[in-house]
Amino acid sequence: MCGRFVITSAPEALRRLFGYFEQPNFPPRYNVAPTQPIPVVVDDDGRHFRLMRWGLWPAWLKDPRKFTLLINARAESIKEKPAFKNAIRRRRCLIPADGYYEWRVSDGIKQPYFIHRRDGRQIGFAAVSETWVGPNGEEVDTVAIVTAAASADLAMLHHRVPVTIAPGDFAFWLDCRSDEADSVTPLMRGPEEGEFVWHEISSRVNHVANDDAQLILPITEAEREAEQTRRAKKPGPRKAAAADIDDGQGSLF
Repeated sequence: MCGRFVITSAPEALRRLFGYFEQPNFPPRYNVAPTQPIPVVVDDDGRHFRLMRWGLWPAWLKDPRKFTLLINARAESIKEKPAFKNAIRRRRCLIPADGYYEWRVSDGIKQPYFIHRRDGRQIGFAAVSETWVGPNGEEVDTVAIVTAAASADLAMLHHRVPVTIAPGDFAFWLDCRSDEADSVTPLMRGPEEGEFVWHEISSRVNHVANDDAQLILPITEAEREAEQTRRAKKPGPRKAAAADIDDGQGSLF
């Protein structure tokens, strides 16, 4: 799945890669979380940069407060699910990123990892969007990241991964003129084995308020020992695992 990600590349580097017209200036983000506004690339008579709320609200939704937080959409069912079937046909988009986080569960403990491309290049997450119109006419652009089954290597962390679109396929993915989704089905798959690498990081990433460059660095022995000491003082493995992360993220898995 994908419940947190990182955008650290310079704005101009992302603009060159994704080819949008606007020249936004935004700071590096090391802990992008659900419900926050995130950069999104769309094709609307040319490529454009937009900010959208991470967590899709279908157009037919009446009350978002009573709706599941849809931050991810499964590739296998995206064409049939009521929340996504129109978006995958008509509103495909890309989310720029430099990496993402995943939590591996072992013995009741959730250990966070930072995952990024082996070659260090930027990532384009496959995504779908919807514009929700509220009862007072307010419009909210929302988005969800498409996920697929993980390759054997990444499956050791989680059985789902975000779908990444190669730069050569950006135009094809964004082109929704045919109003159908079957043509992009071959693109909705996980990365090849060896394409991504990862390392353990500090549990500081668990807290959304922490958003700094230290989050993506490999965990030090001192940090590991300190975290083990904190866990030992907690009431039990199951409760410790729940307390270690406050991400408030939802998924479709």
